Amino acid sequence: MDIASPRGRVSTWLEQFGKALESGDTETLKTLFAEDCYWRDIVSFTWNIKTMEGREAIAEMVDAVLKDVNPTNWKIDGEPTEGGGVTEAWITFETDTVHGRGQLRLNDEGCWTLLTTAQELKGFEEKKGANRDMGVVHGAIEGRETWAERRAREARELGYTEQPYVVIIGGGQGGIGLGARLRRLGVPTIIVEKNDRPGDSWRNRYKSLCLHDPVWYDHMPYLPFPDDWPVFSPKDKIGDWLESYTKIMELNYWTRTTCKSATFDEASGEWTVVVDRDGEEVVLKPKQLVLATGMSAVPNIPDLPGMDSFKGDLHHSSKHPGPDQYKGKKVVVVGSNNSSHDICAALWEAGADVTMVQRSSTHIVKSDTLMDIGLGDLYSERAVANGIDHHTADLIFASVPYKVLPALQVPLYEKMKERDADFYARLEKAGFQMDWGADGSGLFLKYLRRGSGYYIDVGASELVADGKIKLAHGQVSEVTPNGLKLEDGTELEADCIVFATGYSSMNGWAEMLIGKDVADKVGKCWGLGSDTPKDPGPWEGELRNMWKPTQQEALWFHGGNLHQSRHYSQFLSIQLKARMEGVPTPVYGLQEVHHLA
Repeated sequence: MDIASPRGRVSTWLEQFGKALESGDTETLKTLFAEDCYWRDIVSFTWNIKTMEGREAIAEMVDAVLKDVNPTNWKIDGEPTEGGGVTEAWITFETDTVHGRGQLRLNDEGCWTLLTTAQELKGFEEKKGANRDMGVVHGAIEGRETWAERRAREARELGYTEQPYVVIIGGGQGGIGLGARLRRLGVPTIIVEKNDRPGDSWRNRYKSLCLHDPVWYDHMPYLPFPDDWPVFSPKDKIGDWLESYTKIMELNYWTRTTCKSATFDEASGEWTVVVDRDGEEVVLKPKQLVLATGMSAVPNIPDLPGMDSFKGDLHHSSKHPGPDQYKGKKVVVVGSNNSSHDICAALWEAGADVTMVQRSSTHIVKSDTLMDIGLGDLYSERAVANGIDHHTADLIFASVPYKVLPALQVPLYEKMKERDADFYARLEKAGFQMDWGADGSGLFLKYLRRGSGYYIDVGASELVADGKIKLAHGQVSEVTPNGLKLEDGTELEADCIVFATGYSSMNGWAEMLIGKDVADKVGKCWGLGSDTPKDPGPWEGELRNMWKPTQQEALWFHGGNLHQSRHYSQFLSIQLKARMEGVPTPVYGLQEVHHLA
């Protein structure tokens, strides 16, 4: 083998890396990494989601976990590639407890980035392919129980005579996808959902809502969308898909069920979860509790003077019924991000007189441009043609450390800015206040840092630029009987006021369901600690509290967009399965709490 070739270089590095790990020689291990280096581990080494930045941090992690992990069998998977002075390769490995897969990037100094992920638990692999269940035992069996009878018995008993190991609060796409993974792993799970049907969390939103992310980004676990599925899915179509999915995946999904309270007994390691199931109080006793209530779950509704005096219709965007009843009426929408733009555009189409109140600058990117420049290499028909399915794309995306991501994103958004310069000039001329993120890194970093502050333009920005959606600027100081007043004294008449003012941290649900003490113990959810607006430092390097152990034993948070819910549900399900089976799960680097909400 040519040791100077990409394969030779990766093979040599892996051999040296494996030997250093086997001997516990962290001093030699450090020399294999570049000075500027990152090792992102997802469950396989740390039983956590954690990025080690720099040689010393990597050595500290290895020193702490090596005796429990015993990694072996490092191999190249596929053919390494080279470009721009970086050699890249997919790799596989094993530990005492998992089969792993990862991605390696080498530069002239050594390893620049390393991703290691747990793909499955040894001895507890999913029953699939050649290991799938037979489904039926052939022959004549007296008193045989059919599939339908087994499912009916399970529905009768789980939560009553038998307790689930996991309860998931929230039956949107996040809870459903995680439930499917746990079902495949044989983890008894109940999903609790307040609505009448699976998918109602989508059906019940304003009628113009659709996904702004493309189909290749949005697949659910195990069941990808058909190849004729629209690029951007309407909300009701997604709702129907989720309802079908729960049936196909045989999920124990409790509709018309609300969680009233949850308490954890440290001594028994067990939750007591009290729910109202269609008018009946049921007490569940799971070992693990997952809040899959989504980032858009606890509405941020301002408390303003005069709100009770308003004569018209006042509501948060999450309760917006759609535009039809507002034809010919004056509607003021407070906020200037995705929901605001969608609602304003639908209201204008229905014949309403619409004013958007912009309280702070917003990042705008045209949908077509984002799909081409921002997502096209990973999630598109082009990517699929190049052999990059969504599983591969997920791992490629996960392999880029968050610390590195801004520098990689800035050039892409500079290119977008240049391509659509005329569009941005028109918006600015109309008075719309724009930004490109605190460091010019655009939409994805804004989403990761704060989950807000942007709009993917699918038409509303054209209405703003043309003056068809009117603009006002500033904070709202009070609501009047006939409208609202801004801090500069501007008064806006309104028959309807919509507060498209976003949502609070997911740990707001922990406070409501469990208590403020637990919410404070867990701390803020989401954000990287980038010390940018709405994402205070210190730097954390991973999303706070998401899909990984928290400071509250046996409490987990699951959410994000469809891509994140799909990808990270795999690793959350492995963590939960390991605990159910008594597999040791020593957590390295449990996240500290710096912010309460």
